[in-house]
Amino acid sequence: MNAKSTEARAAEFENLREGEPRPGSDTGAAEAGTDLNLEVILDVPVTLSMEVGRTRIPIRNLLQLNQGSVVELDREAGEPLDVFVNGTLIAHGEVVVVNDKFGIRLTDVVSPAERIRKLK
Repeated sequence: MNAKSTEARAAEFENLREGEPRPGSDTGAAEAGTDLNLEVILDVPVTLSMEVGRTRIPIRNLLQLNQGSVVELDREAGEPLDVFVNGTLIAHGEVVVVNDKFGIRLTDVVSPAERIRKLK
């Protein structure tokens, strides 16, 4: 590390609020503020995962698992799966087959207000 004193300054972030013009943007861009603001995040990748169920087992039992072993989960047969985005529950659904691949049909989407309540 250098012995010289360095000058600290506040970080500057682009304004992403709806309806407010972006710094350095022209008036045409300000009029389409909503579209520009969403464009910033639309290509950000997220991880979508489905969970059939969970269980807790001792390491002793885990080490005894082999091909053909059955692990009982905490969910009843026919119950909807949980759908997570980056680890946050966003919906429930059921397994479907589409073109010989598994998929999920969403049966219930968690409201944004409920998602925020679960974060606290």
